[in-house]
Amino acid sequence: MSSLISGVKGTAQSLTALRRPWRDFFDISAVDLPSSTSDATTRIAQNLTHFRLNYTLILLLILFLSLIYHPLSLLTFLVILLAWFFLYFARDREEPVVIFGFFIDDRIVIAALFGLTVAGLVLTGVWVNVLVALAVGVVFVILHAALRSTDDLVMDDLESPYGHVLAGGDDELDSPRGDYSGI
Repeated sequence: MSSLISGVKGTAQSLTALRRPWRDFFDISAVDLPSSTSDATTRIAQNLTHFRLNYTLILLLILFLSLIYHPLSLLTFLVILLAWFFLYFARDREEPVVIFGFFIDDRIVIAALFGLTVAGLVLTGVWVNVLVALAVGVVFVILHAALRSTDDLVMDDLESPYGHVLAGGDDELDSPRGDYSGI
């Protein structure tokens, strides 16, 4: 029980660390039209990386508001959300899920949780409502990410969507020639 509580605390702390300040997220002075399609896609990639938890919370809020008049569906999704949290997000990746002495692979856990989510959508009869809410949320996220300038964002190289290109550490990445030698 204590490992479960410590796992929940650790997950909550890491999620809190990922969330960016809402005043940065809703900064009106950072909104302007992108100069080109290339600029828009770069902004979208950088903003999705930088504000990923904020965007997730916005999507969950829109989903919650779409289900507010369907209390049974809302309760069903809260139970499914708890299942996702405890079986996938809050548990240690080093320890697999064990059911009746059998070790369950992460891919099976994700597939089962996805199936449970789809079944919850179909059985409660709000799948159209949820799809419309998700579509509205995705449109909001993409519009915000495209219109918000990234000039004032402070990002680590590893947080950047191009972090794997910018990351050093391997010997062949330290040299511009890679592991080729001179003639």
